[in-house]
Amino acid sequence: MDFSLTEEHIMIRDAAREFAQNELLPGVIERDEKQHFPDSLVKKMANLGFMGIMVNPKYGGSGMDTISYVLVMEELSKVDASAAVIVSVNNSLVCYGLEAFGSEYQKQKYLTKLATGELIGAFCLSEPEAGSDATSQKTSAIDKGDYYLLNGTKNWITNGGRADVYLVIAQTDKEKGSHGINAFIVEKGMKGFHVGPKENKLGIRGSDTHTLQFNDVKVPKENRIGDDGFGFKFAMKTLSGGRIGIAAQALGIAQGAYELALKYSKERKTFGTEISNHQAIAFKLADMHTEISAARHLVMKSAWDKDQGKNYDTSSAMAKLYASKVAMKQTVEAVQIFGGNGFVKDYHVERLMRDAKITQIYEGTSEIQKIVISRSILKE
Repeated sequence: MDFSLTEEHIMIRDAAREFAQNELLPGVIERDEKQHFPDSLVKKMANLGFMGIMVNPKYGGSGMDTISYVLVMEELSKVDASAAVIVSVNNSLVCYGLEAFGSEYQKQKYLTKLATGELIGAFCLSEPEAGSDATSQKTSAIDKGDYYLLNGTKNWITNGGRADVYLVIAQTDKEKGSHGINAFIVEKGMKGFHVGPKENKLGIRGSDTHTLQFNDVKVPKENRIGDDGFGFKFAMKTLSGGRIGIAAQALGIAQGAYELALKYSKERKTFGTEISNHQAIAFKLADMHTEISAARHLVMKSAWDKDQGKNYDTSSAMAKLYASKVAMKQTVEAVQIFGGNGFVKDYHVERLMRDAKITQIYEGTSEIQKIVISRSILKE
């Protein structure tokens, strides 16, 4: 076992940390309050190579490993989880899906621009009646020969209003169940494709979340990803990698809250001494540090599994399940350490607490992660 980072890992981590502190932090409270999507900052993240971290350089990516991706996600999420999830979706769900399963035509047309940040991607699986149950797709794609006719609704789509390229999961043959599902590349501006109003969310408010409507959208046959009926497997394979990104986001949120609480505990005084000298606070910090460290090991292990070509379905589910639980618990503890100030937006921890909750819900709820893990261990 070797827990050390390479020079390249340290370099990309430090670059992400510097960017987060110097670029993301100054306007993060305002973006949260006004639900502003960080357009200019996304361009800067693209220039740093963050929008296509793991993509092969021949397609415009940075060509780095999953551990590098996790390190970037943690640093960004410590400051701004909204900016981080833009990076996560573009990398884990869109770029990865196209590079791993797309045709060469699709890679040249779409991936090369997504990896450089020229285009932004969105992943469209969830529906009003099909969130965790991915097999119950109501969105349909009828084969019309040289194109598919797409109809339906997708909910809670990250990057929904800002994306240029959408990977849409739809049912082609209901009688075949999960084998009758396909994945399609849909472009913004296609006739019949409409973006609904922006969701007014509890957390990650700087992220763009919308409902999408598809009304007789003609999708060219060459925009289907993989063979006919591959859509469900595509979604499941892609989401396994997505869990690593969200686990890293949760880890970053927890670490960010911990660092703020630790610093505050050394400055705030009660009963004539810094509150870090009170055992009640010192023990909270000890628990926070321990549980965050445990979460980090699970997240890194899942990233390592992916980089080694091992099956990472279970390790990524474990990482997301635990890291999201830690994020929720430790942000609440951070607010408690700050006391009344923790309830004030200027101190950041209340925002981190609000941002933490979604990590237990999107890209597979905690309950779904338990299904994945339990099925895996019961097979052994």
